[in-house]
Amino acid sequence: MSPHTMPDTTPPTAAQAIALPTEHLPDGDDFLMWPPCLQSHGYRNVDRLFATRVIARGTPRELARGQEVQVQVPVGGHALSLGQFMDRNNVAGLLVMRDAAVVLERYGLGLRADERWSTMSTVKSMTAMLVGAAVGDGAIADIADPVTHYLPQLTGSVYDGVTVQQLMTMSSGVRWSEEYADRDSDVNRYSRSLAGKVPGGVLQLMRGLQRAEPAGTTWRYNTGDTYLLGALVCAATAMPLATYMSQRIWQPCGMEFDAYYTLESDDGTEIGGSRAGMALRDIGRFAQLVLNDGVTSQGERVLPQGWVDAAATPAFALPDESQRSPHRRTLGLVAYGYSWWLDNDGGMWALGHCGQRIYIHRRERLAVVQLAVYPEPQHASAREPDRDAQLASLIRALRRAS
Repeated sequence: MSPHTMPDTTPPTAAQAIALPTEHLPDGDDFLMWPPCLQSHGYRNVDRLFATRVIARGTPRELARGQEVQVQVPVGGHALSLGQFMDRNNVAGLLVMRDAAVVLERYGLGLRADERWSTMSTVKSMTAMLVGAAVGDGAIADIADPVTHYLPQLTGSVYDGVTVQQLMTMSSGVRWSEEYADRDSDVNRYSRSLAGKVPGGVLQLMRGLQRAEPAGTTWRYNTGDTYLLGALVCAATAMPLATYMSQRIWQPCGMEFDAYYTLESDDGTEIGGSRAGMALRDIGRFAQLVLNDGVTSQGERVLPQGWVDAAATPAFALPDESQRSPHRRTLGLVAYGYSWWLDNDGGMWALGHCGQRIYIHRRERLAVVQLAVYPEPQHASAREPDRDAQLASLIRALRRAS
């Protein structure tokens, strides 16, 4: 360089940048359409893709442990080992509890016991239980109250006249498309709003919906309804949903790990109906609370007496959608309660996208939690197994092993 030449201080362009190790995360815009290879990585990193708020644990309490159950899974005239069941069905976590004790705990796909995995829509059932806590605390006076009593910003929208109970039972009568493979469906517009962290974006989407049927007359699965249910609990309790979950369930139940709710935007409202993050054993502790009729292992009543019975009472028979929703037929689901799916043999189910399942049978004191990555139809091969049929077979085997 000559003494009259100035040094080049222009910042390097992207093409000139030094090559450093960089981690790639899946595109959050396509969250509901990921193939299994992206699901297995992304589902344990939801808090790095979306805005979240911590559900703080208190003092952890160890789970009781019983003798490990020995079970095989009958499938097509053969018996699968648990390892074969997990491999064939892309299972990341499997927990079985009987009589308040863990009798089986397995991890796959690299998932660790201390990692949080996306709950997907299983958190809908958890949020509905928080409604019960808010009723018990007097924050929600009556589930027959209109939604606009707690969320006046919905006044003048299609949600005028819809009740708290109708949100819980998916009977708002609002037109909503829950087609995951359709990028322009309502649920994918909702998902993209979350990925973009748009302040007020979900509420704006909900305010712009139209009516399909009179409220309270027809069951229609609607993730947006459960977003409003969570926002309603926030408004009624005058605290963030994550804080209320922490105070009323996470800490009293002695959860082992912090969890989180996804937010609609940075420091925004929690998403009460999808993609929270929780560790497998803590989901098991939640299932045990339901098995105990809303009473913790320390004898503290968290949910009003009779709330779990009400949640497990059919509010609507499920329509025949065997072609669109074969898992409902496979699992024997016949009705819907307070954001819980109900089968024809006393089982309560929390169902989440792509294989997240919580099964509770109160009479038999049995709970089964599965975390998995089922492929969406556009990623499925012609030789895919019926994964929910195999899960149902495992549950039958577990019931026989009692």
